[in-house]
Amino acid sequence: MSYRFPLKDAVRHIDWRGDRLRVLDQRLLPRRLRYVDCRSAQDVADATRAMVLRGAPLIGCAAAYGMALAARRGEDLSRAAKTLLAARPTAVNLANAVQYMLEAAKRANGDRPMAMAAAAQRYFETDLRANQTMARLGASLLKRGSRVITHCNAGALATSGLGTAVGMIRYAHYLGKVSHAYPCETRPYLQGSRLTLWELMRGRVPATLITDNMAAHLMKTGRIDAVIVGSDRIAANADVCNKIGTYGLAILARHHGIPFYVVAPATTVDLDCARGDLIPIEERSAKEVVEIFGRPIAPKGARAHHFAFDVTPHDLVTAIVTERGIVRPVDGRHLKKVLG
Repeated sequence: MSYRFPLKDAVRHIDWRGDRLRVLDQRLLPRRLRYVDCRSAQDVADATRAMVLRGAPLIGCAAAYGMALAARRGEDLSRAAKTLLAARPTAVNLANAVQYMLEAAKRANGDRPMAMAAAAQRYFETDLRANQTMARLGASLLKRGSRVITHCNAGALATSGLGTAVGMIRYAHYLGKVSHAYPCETRPYLQGSRLTLWELMRGRVPATLITDNMAAHLMKTGRIDAVIVGSDRIAANADVCNKIGTYGLAILARHHGIPFYVVAPATTVDLDCARGDLIPIEERSAKEVVEIFGRPIAPKGARAHHFAFDVTPHDLVTAIVTERGIVRPVDGRHLKKVLG
């Protein structure tokens, strides 16, 4: 297939330097571009936990490089794997990448550090190719001039490049199939306003930011043609785990007769997890809810929940777009058939 729009994003958010992994500090976007150098698996785990880098596919890519760094430093790979796996509990891409690298280590003959670095690069490039394929397949689902809602950040910043849901939106816009995108701000971490809107504007996709509680109004007034989101883990029955607020959007979309599409690579599917309610849901610090950029927005001593993800039942999903094909209708049988 041929793409005429840029496959590589202008800002390099993850850069393998051989002796270190340089990652863009996404906590500071869009105000400032600053990079963090990770020189060990522990550094990669710390950056992941602290949200310097985030997004399920990108977490997987970073973990692969983290394992390569451990090999370069002569560290115990099993210990490095445990360190990385403990960084974030929900995204299954992390576990898939670590397992991929452990298997690469077993196959390595001679120079293990070099073999591990090459394996990490292959993992990265495989994710990028998957994003390109999903963009093409996903765009085929949209009618010309569609107006779409997306939630959280499933763009280049969350992957090796281009993105899953946002990659689909960007390519569909190039084809004339997306006329306008509405990213939800995505409280409490504001990935939609800080990251997705920044990516869409840099990609010259017409976009208007909405608060999370505006989505229902836009759907009711007929301004939305599709909802497009990514995923952090998809269970074997095709239940979809994604950023908190996704489940509500799926319910709204069903009520208003609007297609609800999920775009995610095969590495996001966890066939060992039978259904969505078995997926561990990360609960982050309440501080991220009661403060914004260090400024309090709630009374001193206020309690707050911060569930980072929720699960959307598969029967609310119109289609799941993977690099291996489109899952439709969405259920466990069709998911496994597409994955092969």
